[in-house]
Amino acid sequence: MQENSPPGHVYALAIEGLRAPDVTFWTAWQDERLCGCGALKELSATSGEVKSMRTRPEFLRQGVGQAVLASVVAEAKWRGYRHLYLETGTGPAFEPAHALYERNGFAWCGAFGDYAATEFNVFMVKEL
Repeated sequence: MQENSPPGHVYALAIEGLRAPDVTFWTAWQDERLCGCGALKELSATSGEVKSMRTRPEFLRQGVGQAVLASVVAEAKWRGYRHLYLETGTGPAFEPAHALYERNGFAWCGAFGDYAATEFNVFMVKEL
């Protein structure tokens, strides 16, 4: 559950959402240990969305998120996308993620796609 989530609300992307044909999924491993993951969802022929970026707690601040995000961005560029969007949480627990995205050229933007803006989420975009 997200730290700032409303009671009874769980922020998780169902596995079926990651198995969709318009989603490419990456995992990062150290030996046989899963370190983190991330996904890229095609929104249109010219834009994509960073989905489900996660790093296991024992691998935080070791470059896992950066490595996965770099793979997602490289794939988006290879596909010819002009914009790469993301939706993420709010509050202190998400500040490291916000910093990661800002270091990688993402800027704050409004809601996109089917998302609704709430006090529990924020949106970013990177021009490619």
